[in-house]
Amino acid sequence: MIRPTRRQAFVVAVLALLAASLFTAAAARPSPVTSKQAQAQDVLAQIQSIDASLEKVVEAYNASQIKLDAIKEEQRVNEHRLEIARTNFKQSQIFLQQRLVALYTSEDQSTLEILLGASSLDDLLDRVDTVNRVSEQDTRIIGEVKHFRTEIKQREAELERARNEQERVVAEQSAKKASIESQLAARQRLLSSIKSEIEQLKRQEAAQQARLVNQAETRLSGGGGNPAGHAGGVVGIAMNYLGVPYVWGGASPSGFDCSGFTMYVYAQVGISLPHNAAMQYGMGSPVGREFLQPGDLVFFNGLGHVGLYIGGGQFIHAPHTGDVVKISSLTGWYASTYVGARRF
Repeated sequence: MIRPTRRQAFVVAVLALLAASLFTAAAARPSPVTSKQAQAQDVLAQIQSIDASLEKVVEAYNASQIKLDAIKEEQRVNEHRLEIARTNFKQSQIFLQQRLVALYTSEDQSTLEILLGASSLDDLLDRVDTVNRVSEQDTRIIGEVKHFRTEIKQREAELERARNEQERVVAEQSAKKASIESQLAARQRLLSSIKSEIEQLKRQEAAQQARLVNQAETRLSGGGGNPAGHAGGVVGIAMNYLGVPYVWGGASPSGFDCSGFTMYVYAQVGISLPHNAAMQYGMGSPVGREFLQPGDLVFFNGLGHVGLYIGGGQFIHAPHTGDVVKISSLTGWYASTYVGARRF
């Protein structure tokens, strides 16, 4: 056997070291596929953060709309009552004028001094009110004039306050709407940057949804965990709207946001809920997580999100922009942001 010379052995050793270093460098460098997946995961995390923030802004917008509706109703009632008060005031003024003419023509010197010495209507009312000879009828008329004058001033002040509050709420809504639209635009830009990855995720999500729906329908059709009464009814009703798109501010089968969905479903069984997750959380009876039953409302994300529990650790909800009414499990992000539940 021919032994390698010392020079040949040295060359072989150098080549081996070089090959090893190249292999190590190649192994350390991420492949294009791995890098793209990491980028997609980072973008998805940003989108989830936007969705969580967006939900809270949408629910705040819904709350301001409820407030605005209440202000409008208050204005309508006050305007109606103001009109009545003005009519009553005019009528009482006519009665007062008739009584003053009667007093004036009575040639009673003390009465004339009272009438002529008054500096204003309020002063006149106070003066007449103190005269000993004023009849019970006069006292009633004077009381009515004072009452309706006071009511008119009060109603006008309340309407002015309501108008100012309305302007403030409208401005608040405009700011929230601008914030929503800005976040939606940012969300769309991020989605566009990983379009192919999103398509793949959608296919995976569709398959997962099919499995969850099948599980839920099997459980419900078998009577497992489907209580009698309205609680069982809302679960069946909610399932009818699987696939309806998320629309912020939506509360109809053409599109729902989270609280609009639960509000609409519960309305079908005669229970009125406000279009706001935090307000819904303030209603009904609290339920521990270990005692959840189908029909309970479950709340997440600092009361920025709400869904309807359907049993088996699952709930149905309108998640966020770009999604549809679907079934999710009480795991992962939903488990970590879980707030509580309410039963109606």
